[in-house]
Amino acid sequence: MREITFRTIGGGDVSIFAADGEKILDVARKANVAIDAPCSGNGSCGKCRVKILSGAVSADETRHITPSEYSSGWRLACGSEVCENALIEVPDIASAYRSRMKTADLSSPEEIAVFERIIKDLSSAGLSFGCGVSSFILSLGPPSLTDTMPDNERLIRSVSAKLGVSRNKVRLPFFCLKKLPGLMREGGFSLRVVAEKREDSLEVLDLLSPEDKLPVCGVAVDIGTTTVSALLADLENGRILSKASSGNGQIRFGADVINRIIEQSREGGTKKLLDAIVSETLLPLIDTMCRDAGVPKDRIYRVTAAGNTTMEHLLLGITAEHLRMEPYIPAFFTAEPFDPALIGIALSPSAGLRLAPNVGSYVGGDITAGTLASMIWNEDGPEMLIDLGTNGEIVFGGRDFLITCACSAGPAFEGSDISCGMRATDGAIEDCRIDSETMEPSFSVIGGEGTLPVGICGSGIIDIVAGLFRAGIIDGRGRFSREGGRIMRDEYGVGRYVLADAEESGSGREISINEVDIDNFIRAKGAVFSAMMTVITSLGYSPSAMERIFVAGGIGGGINIKNAVSVGMFPDIPENKYTYIGNSSLTGAYAALVSSSAAGMLEAVAAQMTYVELSTEPGYMDSFVAACFLPHTDASLFPSGGAL
Repeated sequence: MREITFRTIGGGDVSIFAADGEKILDVARKANVAIDAPCSGNGSCGKCRVKILSGAVSADETRHITPSEYSSGWRLACGSEVCENALIEVPDIASAYRSRMKTADLSSPEEIAVFERIIKDLSSAGLSFGCGVSSFILSLGPPSLTDTMPDNERLIRSVSAKLGVSRNKVRLPFFCLKKLPGLMREGGFSLRVVAEKREDSLEVLDLLSPEDKLPVCGVAVDIGTTTVSALLADLENGRILSKASSGNGQIRFGADVINRIIEQSREGGTKKLLDAIVSETLLPLIDTMCRDAGVPKDRIYRVTAAGNTTMEHLLLGITAEHLRMEPYIPAFFTAEPFDPALIGIALSPSAGLRLAPNVGSYVGGDITAGTLASMIWNEDGPEMLIDLGTNGEIVFGGRDFLITCACSAGPAFEGSDISCGMRATDGAIEDCRIDSETMEPSFSVIGGEGTLPVGICGSGIIDIVAGLFRAGIIDGRGRFSREGGRIMRDEYGVGRYVLADAEESGSGREISINEVDIDNFIRAKGAVFSAMMTVITSLGYSPSAMERIFVAGGIGGGINIKNAVSVGMFPDIPENKYTYIGNSSLTGAYAALVSSSAAGMLEAVAAQMTYVELSTEPGYMDSFVAACFLPHTDASLFPSGGAL
């Protein structure tokens, strides 16, 4: 056995024993050391760079590591094997996805305005707020020699009389029965009852001291492939008490759902992925929100979670293996509410967790929740919701119909198919402008003033390609057609545009975008546009017929609409028809948490949605190939040239 020590900036050293021949990436995962590996270790992305400080590993040279970097000790963790004791440095960017992932600022005025507007729209559509959970003070007559009714019957009688529910329809769970005798007498036969009233029945959720004034809480969660966002709300009035977000701990097992499904199928994989989302991600978020709101976790009685179909399977510890193989069958679309303690989330003993329903193998509860929040189900239409995250999901229609599909667009937008690509963490170039005359760039970097660039995130990639195309630096195929100081070529003539040289970057490496990167981006944007066009034209519509397009998701918030249109990613329609609606999945989950009628509408919306599998849709591949050009091979689809 060999001792392998991982050194992370600001995180200290972590040591673990490993056998000869073990992959360094696998050893890091066993040691719970975060190494960014979007391709999950198949050697294609080149992101899992580590530096050997002492000792040695067995590794071949790779195209992702230059000869000078190799001689300095840089290796790919996925292509390096244990052969002796070693001290290995893990770059800061490898763990930044957890601590400094750029997520929606759920407390910003813009995000709050989005939240408030959507909740107001839901109310105007007739969805009343109130989930049936309430608390109230009961004063019970004390027992006597002439009134020997048992404590439980005394409580049930009073609850029945107060709320007008038949006694035999009142359920008192065991943990409440255990608390009842002492609590009743400590409070002078007065106590606070937390209960949930249904159509003709009532369940006591908790018994508390009459002096207890803490709110009765619920949690709404959006479980994204890359980021997880949550909020804590008062179930009695819908007031949001606190919010939190972080990177999804499962990222170290791959950037996309396919790699995570593969990891789940390996020995111990189900538990690893379950622990990553529950222990490493959800529990810390819940702890943070409870601490901020001054509420203990046992005051959380309801959880509503929305995620894509794979994320919901992984959350429940249910195999998602069959989702990645034709005919792409999930274990479930809908699941009955269950005790979250069954998956390691200990809240109130009476807590229940409800998942937003899925409608297809790659259109999940995050999209049904987002569709609820977008309100397109309540409009004449046609309208569209596009959620841009690790994947691209689309819903098209209105009151009479809803058609939905998913396209694989995330790898480029998340940076894994781009040589200098990265997720939206500190050091990522998030927007860029390129001067048409001088060809010089100006950009902003996540992390604020003084932060040096170390890579490019999704919104920055869109801006850079749009700027290069608009300046005539690249042609419609993505090939460099101008020469200049920022344009370099390798020994094979492949061009690249340099945004920052090694001395100007925070990584000591050049930050650039090359023709291969641009080709990968063109395929990704082509997947998005062709998916949109497929669902639009399949029902005889044209893009100009659309009333509105709602853009949601983590990448969506940073997108410059004009640039997205100019590269042929979005349809060429007036910019005022585009509306960013933030984290619509979280908004929909919140609405279903605090409103029984919204929860019912969520189920109805899911039942109304027709899922289209693009891989079997006639004409989709032709549409995709046609879209793999800037902006498109059919210039008539972009009459404004992106000028809007």
